[in-house]
Amino acid sequence: MKKPNPHLASAQAAVGFSYSRPFFEDLVDTALAHAKKIGATDAGAEASEGCGLSVSVRKGELENVERNRDKSLGVTVYIGHRRGNASTSDFSKAAIQQTVRAAYDIARFTAEDPFAALPSARDVAPASKQRTDLDLFCPWAITSEEAAKLALVTEAAALQTDKRITNSEGASVSAQQSHFFSAHTHGFRGGYASSRHSLSVSPIAGKGQDMQRDAWYSSMRYPGDLTAPEAIGRYAAERALSRLRSRKIATTECPVLFESPLAAGLLGAFVQAISGGSLYRKSTFLLDSLGKQVLPKHIDIMEDPFIKRGKGSSPFDDEGVRVKARQVVEAGRVQGYFLSSYSARKLGMKTTGNAGGSHNLILSSRHTRASDDLDAMLQKLGTGLFVTELMGSGVNYVTGDYSRGASGFWVEKGRIAFPVHEITIAGNMKNMLKGMVAVGADTYNYGAKTVGSILINRMKVAGS
Repeated sequence: MKKPNPHLASAQAAVGFSYSRPFFEDLVDTALAHAKKIGATDAGAEASEGCGLSVSVRKGELENVERNRDKSLGVTVYIGHRRGNASTSDFSKAAIQQTVRAAYDIARFTAEDPFAALPSARDVAPASKQRTDLDLFCPWAITSEEAAKLALVTEAAALQTDKRITNSEGASVSAQQSHFFSAHTHGFRGGYASSRHSLSVSPIAGKGQDMQRDAWYSSMRYPGDLTAPEAIGRYAAERALSRLRSRKIATTECPVLFESPLAAGLLGAFVQAISGGSLYRKSTFLLDSLGKQVLPKHIDIMEDPFIKRGKGSSPFDDEGVRVKARQVVEAGRVQGYFLSSYSARKLGMKTTGNAGGSHNLILSSRHTRASDDLDAMLQKLGTGLFVTELMGSGVNYVTGDYSRGASGFWVEKGRIAFPVHEITIAGNMKNMLKGMVAVGADTYNYGAKTVGSILINRMKVAGS
């Protein structure tokens, strides 16, 4: 449910940056030239600027208005295989020279690392081939008064949903934008502007001993793509109301259905387990998993950096390395890791263009049908636990052991029976990944990850 944003038409004209792309290019070139002048073997630099507005309200009153603006020049210097890094927010010529010298001095006294170096020139994304059609930037020309009004509408929609919505932790609106330019001495030059806007609310239902809080939000690059504030408020309220009269359950083992936003967390844990840092440190339960079956044969994972307006889209990675769409997992078998130039060298492999993390990830099942909405997934769950909230960070990436505080709903014969709270779910990530029996068509985009609800065949549930 979308509501066209009245501010979108004028947004393109209200960029609001203090510095231009040519200014940043000159800044970076000055830093690189000075690094070479004082004896650096190689160097890289990035100039960036960000600005935005954040407004929050609570119980019908304005609570906070915050404007942020920051700028930075980061410089990395190599002396052979010794690396130094320094940064400054002062863009004067003297400050640039001092920052380059600081990075150089750090490199001089840093232990040599044979794997420390800029990415190979053959891996760098040429300026002529960098994608410019990703549509990542749309500044939101919204005033603090307009943002406050939007937040108030969102909160009011939640409070008016039901008389059992008795309180609120507030609603907020955020409009953020940034741009950067980066270059290094192995031939990379590039940069772009991006934006990220959000709208959220957190209502409280019930009173006395039976009070429950929940929240919902919408986050998009384009303000016109945000969900309508009334819809966000109502849905957040409905979520809070559904948790009233929660109870504990007896300790058991049963199937567990992860709501789609939480399922994105499972995908995130998988990504971390097959990322370069975890692999070369041997601190992962998926060590040497390339080419091996780690998920069921019906599961595929796609990475696509080129989705228009995608939150994980980029024409190159943080090192200026070219990126590409690829199949990370095909029929449950790992086809590739997530590697930067450094981690690739440590592993004797090639960079995958993932310095800075993964790009847009899509987890899908070959068994999923268009009709597999949440109700259909509850039917597949049968009798078991439907998890809608997780607490704590209980994943041991060395062993794969998984343990999280949780709340959600007990489901019997495919229908929600009652809400549950104060429970713990536990298992091992290896078994959980292999135990993915179904993925819903109720896909949700959480950050740069898109996935439907995920049904795990069996987990331990600790209750009363």
